[in-house]
Amino acid sequence: MSEFLDILTHGRRLQGAVKELSIEELEQVQEKLSGIIEKRKEKLLEQEKLKKEKLEKLAAIKKQMEEAGLNVEDLQALNTDVNKKVGKKRPVKYKLVDETGEEHLWTGIGRMPRVYKEALDSGKSLDDYAIS
Repeated sequence: MSEFLDILTHGRRLQGAVKELSIEELEQVQEKLSGIIEKRKEKLLEQEKLKKEKLEKLAAIKKQMEEAGLNVEDLQALNTDVNKKVGKKRPVKYKLVDETGEEHLWTGIGRMPRVYKEALDSGKSLDDYAIS
C-alpha cells in the first residue's frame, strides 16, 4: 500500500503510472476521487458537530453541578464505592501444622505449597490434612 501512496502523491510518478489511461478513464478516476474527498469532508464535519455537541452537554452538566454544589471529586468518590469487587473466597480444604506450630492453609487450587509436597514425599497422604 505504501508504494501506491508514493505513486499517488508524487506528481511525476503518478503521471507515468497513468500515461496509458485514456481521457475518459482519467475523468472516471477524477470523479471517484472527488466522491471520496466529499465523503471525507462530510464525515469530518459530522465528527466536528458531534464534538461540539458533546462539549455543550459537558458545559451544561458542569453548570448543573455548580448549581447543586457538587464537584468532580464527589462523582469519583461515588464511582469507587460502586466498583468495589465483592468476590467469594474459595474455601480452605487442607490445613497442615508444621514442627514450629505454624498453620499452612491451602484451597487445593493452584500449585501445591512446598510444605504439603514435602509431607507427601515423606509418606503422608493429602487426606491426612483435609478439613472436614
